[in-house]
Amino acid sequence: MTFSYAEIVIIILLVSFFLYWSNSQQAREIALSAVKIYCRRMGIQLLDEYVALNAFWLKRDENGKIRIWRSFLFEFTATGEDRYNGKIIMLGKRIESIQLEPHRIG
Repeated sequence: MTFSYAEIVIIILLVSFFLYWSNSQQAREIALSAVKIYCRRMGIQLLDEYVALNAFWLKRDENGKIRIWRSFLFEFTATGEDRYNGKIIMLGKRIESIQLEPHRIG
């Protein structure tokens, strides 16, 4: 059985898309887990148990290796009444930072 050039390109694209999707799901799970732990330590409540991909691009890590840089947004509350935004930045599967909007302490 032989494949045409177009069929090979389509197969490569489908495999690449699946690998990217799988990697993205893993990164989102890592981000959500890190945010849950961070919120617990800070004494705030993560709302909706959800992180949303905000942006991504390619960036080099400290060893010069190209990784996917991702920014996820989430919402939290400190008082139970107000909603605030937070952001978690990842490079590859490593957490770079977690940032919270200024908020009232409950």
